[in-house]
Amino acid sequence: MKNPDRNRRGSDREAESHPASEAASMTVAARHWRWGWWSLLGFLCLGLVLEALHGFKDPGYVSPSQSTRRLMWTLAHAHGTLLAVVQLCFAAFLGSSVARGADLGPGGVRRWEWASVLLLASQSLLPGGFLLGGWFFRGGDPGIGVFLVPVGAVCLAVAVGLIAASAGGPAKRPQTSPEP
Repeated sequence: MKNPDRNRRGSDREAESHPASEAASMTVAARHWRWGWWSLLGFLCLGLVLEALHGFKDPGYVSPSQSTRRLMWTLAHAHGTLLAVVQLCFAAFLGSSVARGADLGPGGVRRWEWASVLLLASQSLLPGGFLLGGWFFRGGDPGIGVFLVPVGAVCLAVAVGLIAASAGGPAKRPQTSPEP
């Protein structure tokens, strides 16, 4: 007797066998698509503001006594923009067939959920620390907000490690039945 699943694609069978993990990864992916695009817009606008401050020679931004502010805000813009692109890459990874075909094993979806939370935290903490460090500074030293930066960097490093661990599993192969 012929197997009714034989003519169906392997990804269809996999989607039916793991609908909860598929739905969870798509929910996380949608969150990162939204967060990534809105963050990219926000930090690109911050870059436009910084360019305008520099172009109009605003003394609160370009004077030599404001070099700490200028450096911190430039770092906030650069890190925020780069992390927005990382969010978009993570969303694309989750939506790809590679991610859906990976053998997650026990806790694989949980690793992605933790990675998601940590990536979102790093998106706020890293540029936010630089922004606050430049807003409130004394002399040549950044303000106390700069202490958020190492916390955000650790969140980012752990998230990337979790994603790398999840991506490293062997891919699932479609199961085929032998011909009689």
